[in-house]
Amino acid sequence: MTNALRLGIAGLGTVGVGVLDILAKHGEAIAARGGKPVKVTGVSARNKTKPRGNHNLSHLEWHDDPVALAKSAGIDVFIELIGGESGPAKEAVEAAIASGKHVITANKALLAHHGVALAKAAEAKGVALNFEAAVAGGIPVIKALREGLVGNTPKRVFGIMNGTCNYILTKMGEEGRSFEDVLKEAQELGYAEADPTFDVGGFDTAHKLAVLTSLAFGTEVNLAAIKIEGIENVALADIRNAAELGYKIKLLGVAVNYDSGIEQRVHPTLIKRGSPVSETDDVFNAIVVKGDFVGDLVLEGRGAGAHPTASAVLSDIVDIARGNFRPTFGVPAAMLKKYKASSPRAHEGGFYVSLDLHDRPGAVAAIATILADEKISIESIVQHGKTDSSAPRAKAQFILITHDTLESSLKKAMERIEKDGHVAGTPRVIRIERF
Repeated sequence: MTNALRLGIAGLGTVGVGVLDILAKHGEAIAARGGKPVKVTGVSARNKTKPRGNHNLSHLEWHDDPVALAKSAGIDVFIELIGGESGPAKEAVEAAIASGKHVITANKALLAHHGVALAKAAEAKGVALNFEAAVAGGIPVIKALREGLVGNTPKRVFGIMNGTCNYILTKMGEEGRSFEDVLKEAQELGYAEADPTFDVGGFDTAHKLAVLTSLAFGTEVNLAAIKIEGIENVALADIRNAAELGYKIKLLGVAVNYDSGIEQRVHPTLIKRGSPVSETDDVFNAIVVKGDFVGDLVLEGRGAGAHPTASAVLSDIVDIARGNFRPTFGVPAAMLKKYKASSPRAHEGGFYVSLDLHDRPGAVAAIATILADEKISIESIVQHGKTDSSAPRAKAQFILITHDTLESSLKKAMERIEKDGHVAGTPRVIRIERF
């Protein structure tokens, strides 16, 4: 075999140690698959003395500064596992590219904010910028889009892209527990951060969706174009109502390439039970690509975790060892199309609307009139009993399922319904997708 491919790893957290674990166990097989030995020669982390499993790092070149590691003559490939859209991660990746090093990153935030600029820099230098681990952990969705589906023009990419949110929604539905209770458990288990906003607010999913959109549709990354809604306002009652109607609620990232332009959105969604995505539970991810020739491709598996994510890093390492380089986003960065947002259109799946109605004459009729005024057609209605019939202002839960309609029309109707004083609190609205 030829000379070894020398790796420098910046960030020795769970994924970094996971890479060391796989190399220790499958080093010979990886060398055979890549055509050359692969070895770690340099590392960088904030704490030099922290235990890293059974790995002895004393023989490796150590750098407190990841930028110094990125510039080191002792490595051929710089692996960025630090995280963050800017700061040391961005500076180190830029330094590695400028130094003629191949780069592997698991950093979806970096790619969502700076991916096109980094891709242009890497292609100008003739080095790889690989990121299989940045989206959906061990699921090979990047390779599927960038290589496996080159004979297709995808029209839609969607799916569950955040295991934390999927875990919370799964447990709420299976165990009848509140969002706050399950979130606390997820934090104790290490599935959610102390500040969970990035996950439950939908921002993590948005970063991943922005990257997939670029790969699928050959367009520049545009994170700012994504409409983002998290799961914080999904009530246990909504999950129970959805189950009664034959649905599950999932947080989805959805990108659609219409003739008028691209639509990107992240939001809770009702999906019919029995579909591959609705039945993907717990911390698992599922991504669907709709190709014009291949049809629906469903990729499901562990979307996070030390070894699944490290497995994705190893696939990028072997590609570089083989000399198998691809343009970062599937086509040369200079050929990526300018992002064009789609014109407003009817939502293709309708909406779930939950209203707590005051029990008084004329309330239902008034709501029906407002919906008719806004040209919103109702598919089905479910009314639950009063919360307390003896209370002076008893309430009843009123659930609507609409036919396809403009989101702007539904929003206007909900504002009118609230203003008229027929409902207690704010109406809860969740999209329904019928893929």
